[in-house]
Amino acid sequence: MSPVQFTGMKIFSTTLARDREAMGDNITRWLHDNPQLEIVDKIVTQSSDKEFHCLTITLFYRERARP
Repeated sequence: MSPVQFTGMKIFSTTLARDREAMGDNITRWLHDNPQLEIVDKIVTQSSDKEFHCLTITLFYRERARP
């Protein structure tokens, strides 16, 4: 198997509850605005301490092949 090749990454991260609720819409909007990009991998990371809960979604992408 060959490793997944990517040319860029986009990181969505927040610690605020209201921003976590909107994160899905923000990601969908970004994907819609960048149809030339193909998502090739993703990492979802969650961390927290006594006061804060951080959610990070990292998308790895490459330019779509042109026909």
